[in-house]
Amino acid sequence: MDITAFLQEHHLLGVTIGAATFLIIGLFHPLVIKGHYYFGTVCRWWFLVAGIICLLLAVMVGDVLWSSLLGVVAFSSLWSIKEVLEQEERVKKGWFPANPRRKNCGDSE
Repeated sequence: MDITAFLQEHHLLGVTIGAATFLIIGLFHPLVIKGHYYFGTVCRWWFLVAGIICLLLAVMVGDVLWSSLLGVVAFSSLWSIKEVLEQEERVKKGWFPANPRRKNCGDSE
């Protein structure tokens, strides 16, 4: 028996997808902060690529559990593009530290 069938049989599929969604969204917050700290706004392109790849995979995967999780990762990645640009503003306001070793720190790329 595969995991999706097990979760459906025990009426846990929705709860599992909900919990995983919560964790995935929570993971993207520090990814945006660290990505911006070390790489600046250029990391928004990585989020775009990851989002497109996961979106395509979500459409191709037939299993509802994995398709849902890939969809959540896809849209979390795409939302992170906006968050990287907002993180740039938060750094300029002094709410988050700028990386002193990165050139053009605090400047949009």
